[in-house]
Amino acid sequence: GGVTVSYFEWVQNRIGYFWSLERVHKRLGKMMSEAFDNVFETAEKHKVSLRIGAYVVAIDRVSQALKLRGIYA
Repeated sequence: GGVTVSYFEWVQNRIGYFWSLERVHKRLGKMMSEAFDNVFETAEKHKVSLRIGAYVVAIDRVSQALKLRGIYA
């Protein structure tokens, strides 16, 4: 969660807006829950461990970003 909260701080600094502690906790909880659900579903789908499921999710995200940028399309 620390890296995610650092990202929230960066976003807030970029736009000059500051969130309440309650809002930070709420957004962090939502992001962590969604991330876990995504990894869990991926692991179940491919019948692999959660660790491998997390790797699959991460590699897919990198692949999508590269395609959007026109790299290795």
